[in-house]
Amino acid sequence: MRQSKNSAMVVAADSRTAGAYLEITLKVNEADRRTAAGVYLKYRQPFLTQIKGAVSKELFTRTGDVQVIHGFETTADAEAYLKSDLFNNDVVTALKPYLQAAPEVRIYSVFTNKK
Repeated sequence: MRQSKNSAMVVAADSRTAGAYLEITLKVNEADRRTAAGVYLKYRQPFLTQIKGAVSKELFTRTGDVQVIHGFETTADAEAYLKSDLFNNDVVTALKPYLQAAPEVRIYSVFTNKK
């Protein structure tokens, strides 16, 4: 069995359950990972306290890229975050110097068996 160098940083806003996840994959050079993680840390709390429907935010690193997984109550909340000033004016601006390619953005809804 091979040991992975992947790591994750998990922060939960509260006990609400996520009904949707926003996954943003970022190509960041290894040398810039610590600085990019600093951007995550700087804007983690404002995300959790100011963004409607925010439930959680996690940072995953692996060889080749970094992923930020945001938990939301609904897919509409995730879509609204992508249009927010916090995301566009703060997070994107702070990360821009470290990105090696355009971010990959995906929104997932959580399957529930509720009728």
